[in-house]
Amino acid sequence: MPQPHGFHHDIHTDGTVVVTHHGRTAATLRGPRATRFLAEVEAGDPQLVMARWTGNYRRGNERTARLHPRNLR
Repeated sequence: MPQPHGFHHDIHTDGTVVVTHHGRTAATLRGPRATRFLAEVEAGDPQLVMARWTGNYRRGNERTARLHPRNLR
């Protein structure tokens, strides 16, 4: 599976975190969710964490998996 790329996050003075993907807003996080997000970004791979938080991590193999013989039962 290809690694996610193109994500960037900005932290505003009021604590709001805006996550963008290729320049377009993908998520806006406030309060405890923003704090939890920032902790995960520091602890792991930032691109993967941002992809997961924005729901933009399932790309490419969904159709292939759906058509696999074991999933056609």
